[in-house]
Amino acid sequence: MLINEYVLKNLKEVGRHTDDQTKGLHLWIKPNQRKYWIFRFTSEGKRFNMSLGGFPEIGLKQARERAVEVRSSLNKGVNPILVKNASKASSLKAKTPIFREFALDYIQTMRPKWRNPKHAEQWVSTVERYAFPHIGHLRLDEIQTEHALALLKPIWLSKQVTASRLRGRLESILSASITLGHRTAINPARWRDHLENLLPTPKKSDEHHAALPYVEIPNFINKLKEMDNLSALALEFLILNASRTGEVIGAKRTEVVNDLWIVPASRMKGGRSHQVPLGNRSLELLEISANLDPQSEYFFSNNGKPLSNMAMLMMVRRLSLGITVHGFRSTFRDWVSEVTEYNPELAEMALAHTIGNKVEAAYRRGNLLERRKGLMKHWESFCNGEDLQNVHLIRKVA
Repeated sequence: MLINEYVLKNLKEVGRHTDDQTKGLHLWIKPNQRKYWIFRFTSEGKRFNMSLGGFPEIGLKQARERAVEVRSSLNKGVNPILVKNASKASSLKAKTPIFREFALDYIQTMRPKWRNPKHAEQWVSTVERYAFPHIGHLRLDEIQTEHALALLKPIWLSKQVTASRLRGRLESILSASITLGHRTAINPARWRDHLENLLPTPKKSDEHHAALPYVEIPNFINKLKEMDNLSALALEFLILNASRTGEVIGAKRTEVVNDLWIVPASRMKGGRSHQVPLGNRSLELLEISANLDPQSEYFFSNNGKPLSNMAMLMMVRRLSLGITVHGFRSTFRDWVSEVTEYNPELAEMALAHTIGNKVEAAYRRGNLLERRKGLMKHWESFCNGEDLQNVHLIRKVA
């Protein structure tokens, strides 16, 4: 029984205390001695507890007045709690961004995460072409499974790689929206236990990157030397050092110390810094490219801007050989195995491959730099068409 303000201030018993003058009004005392006014009522067969504020901020008289107001609304058929919840839901919907705005903001936020700066452009291009026409205008909480299917089905079988990447990107974007509270429903682009039940599993390609046979490398290098353009210089450099496209096009001149190229971890697929011993021809290529664009910070650039990640691929396609740029790494690996007696471990280190065997990785703590210098020197000689008959006699490295 609640009598006056003095009694309320000194009341410490944890629990619900009823006001005998106002039906449904209670003062709830929590274990931490915080006190709250609660108005309990029943509407359409359901019981509700409505907060009227804390005590002593809201005194007894004010709490009774609020309780009377709520009772008056109930008598008119209006449940103030349902009205409040509906208003809150409407406000939240109004604040929920549409997919287009959120997706572009997400991609911009994630740019530093991707090693290749072109990835962001690829994400934007994919969602703009395939997703925005279907769901770009929808709020994040409006997107359903049928929307995901509508944009994936037309390309799921005809453009499997693109479709698979698109689905993964949609899942990432919508997952972020769930984390931020913009939607509570299941991620409609999720594959496991969801879309895998509605779409056929994409077939994994058994094809490897098309590679040029190593016996044809000297002739190919000669063709590159005859071409007077930057892409040819970069591609020759890539081949001589068995590098990846991203490692070369983003390479900066400050990364070379004497005859050693130190590729930072941020540009390596394995996320670890990699040292590449440069041969005479590689250093010559860097000198030629530096003279073409003296003020640039990059190995190979036009007016200070690095080559596009498609530049070397277009060079290869122009020669109509049916191979890929990445395939030259396979060419190098085949040459090591079939022509030389170098230990395969040395080739794997030169390619900066991640070591899957934990025990092997524990023992292979060094980077075998001195031994790799000899290997890359012989590879450069082979690429330049020099007499390498003695390569077969090289002692196998233990």
